[in-house]
Amino acid sequence: MRDVVIIGSGPAGLTAAIYAARANLSPLLIEGWQSGGQLTTTTEVENYPGFTKGIMGPDLMKEMRKQAERFGTEFLTGEVTEVTLARRPFTLTIDAKQTLQAKTLIIATGASAIQIGLKNEARLTGHGVSTCATCDGFFFKGKELIVGGGGDSAMEEATFLTKFASKVTVVHRRDKLRASKILQDRAMKNEKIAFLWNSAIEDILGTDLVTGVSVKNLVTGKVSEVPCAGVFVAIGHRPNTALFAGQISMDEKGYIRTEKGTTTSIPGVFAAGDVQDSTYRQAVTAAGSGCMAAIDVERFLESPTHSL
Repeated sequence: MRDVVIIGSGPAGLTAAIYAARANLSPLLIEGWQSGGQLTTTTEVENYPGFTKGIMGPDLMKEMRKQAERFGTEFLTGEVTEVTLARRPFTLTIDAKQTLQAKTLIIATGASAIQIGLKNEARLTGHGVSTCATCDGFFFKGKELIVGGGGDSAMEEATFLTKFASKVTVVHRRDKLRASKILQDRAMKNEKIAFLWNSAIEDILGTDLVTGVSVKNLVTGKVSEVPCAGVFVAIGHRPNTALFAGQISMDEKGYIRTEKGTTTSIPGVFAAGDVQDSTYRQAVTAAGSGCMAAIDVERFLESPTHSL
């Protein structure tokens, strides 16, 4: 029986662990087989406060993990394969064999960017391929960029990237956008944004860094190469919430609903980071909500009405 179990080892989960450990709650953090969350797939992070010269994403997560460990967080490497939230204490199964119980639970499983599924996409992620314009746009000053997608995310990313890029080309599979009218209009009026309609990115080119993309016209079948310094995949994010389906309140996209901080529809279960945030999706906002979740847990456990 644990006072608090945290699922997820990104900025939200590790910050929650730091605060919970400092509150003498002896948190157990289940970090999964790929520890560190999305930041482990990025290169330099320049917008996280406190690092004037920037820091590599994996290094930032290593430092956060060491900090949580320093205050007494216990780590368990494995995948949570089953969760029962119907009653407290909550029951968790790890790797389909080990079970444990928790008085409270912090869900910080994050969200995953939906990939196109190209041969070189994963290999060049962090080396010109990105899913976050806010995170990486700064590195492409004066460069030509490609944005894949036609929805709100793609238009927001493309418009933001024009702050830095000399040109942004949106590649979209159809002859019209799916984005909301206001975002479409904003992008269409931006002189730096061009469109390749009825087209799909077939492959991403480059050995160590992105040098261009191979684009297929879906009407004519013609394949052409378009030079660029970066490719931003903007076809959406998917919250990692399948494990909790049918047990906790989620919105239509699968993000966990929270109110009054990080409180969910189940007393004793709290959610932090990208798993409940479809708007900001930044390391610093995830860390902030992790802090909130730990404080919410501490107050919950101190309440006489919720003691076990």
